[in-house]
Amino acid sequence: MAERKYSLVVVDMQNDFVLPGAPACVAGAYDTVPVIKRLLDFFRVNKLPVFHVVREYRADGSDIEMNRLDGFLRKGRYLVPGTKGCEIVEALRPMDGEYRVVKNRYSCFMNTEVDFMLRRIGATHLVVCGTQYPNCIRATIFDAVCHGYHVVNITDATSAQTPEIAQANIVDIRNIGVTCISLDEFIRAFNPDQPMNRQG
Repeated sequence: MAERKYSLVVVDMQNDFVLPGAPACVAGAYDTVPVIKRLLDFFRVNKLPVFHVVREYRADGSDIEMNRLDGFLRKGRYLVPGTKGCEIVEALRPMDGEYRVVKNRYSCFMNTEVDFMLRRIGATHLVVCGTQYPNCIRATIFDAVCHGYHVVNITDATSAQTPEIAQANIVDIRNIGVTCISLDEFIRAFNPDQPMNRQG
């Protein structure tokens, strides 16, 4: 069996998405911070690669999705580089040697160097978490599968605006062959040389 090389992809865990009351807060994101921190620690202890993928928008809205532009301009700008809201939440800040990549659309793969970097380091399996399910998590996972990666989604380290939205997306993601499991299940099952249960 070919060697399995895992990389962690943490999506959009920035203050403007995560902190309660922030302008683009995802309701479930804050509660996932301790779980993601445990997952980060697991990857760090095992000396495995970590990618922190984030959003940034120009203050004039020239690079934001059209479906978000009106609210961005009328209700208040968010994720603008140089602002506190654009920063990754303090508990999950990247450490030396971890990668920070800026994406400008939902998928971590669209118009970014992520795929090139993953192939350079020989990654075969991606562990994906962060916020939020219908948008960036879903798009990233589907693109990862299309690019030929095996994908694990850590369900209790991934958020949506409601549990119902999260569960609906987990069903769809699992149905394309992605392993959807909790952090504790992942840690118990982790073995680079053995397949992981895809049913979760």
